Amino acid sequence: MDASRRQSGIQQLLAAEQEAQQIVNAARAAKSARLRQAKEEAEREIAEYRAQMKADFDRKVEESSGDSGANVKRLEQETAAKIEQLNQQAASISPEVIQMLLRHVTTVKN
Repeated sequence: MDASRRQSGIQQLLAAEQEAQQIVNAARAAKSARLRQAKEEAEREIAEYRAQMKADFDRKVEESSGDSGANVKRLEQETAAKIEQLNQQAASISPEVIQMLLRHVTTVKN
């Protein structure tokens, strides 16, 4: 009867080991499925965030480029005013510069 009891105990241990292995395999499968699901959710969130950031960027570029025509016109006006100012300054000192150049060219130093 001892042999029968041992055989029965071994069978129970083998059955318990198989059951434990099935539980471990089921847990691994569930973990793997959850990791795949989490990865898909993360990729979806990243895609949504990227789309939102691109839309914000495009909107800001559109807003700033709308003002570029006004900026170009303002810069052209400022440049024209600065050129006119420089021309007036050059015209006002031009006779003095001509006299100074003539003096230096016609004066001989020993």
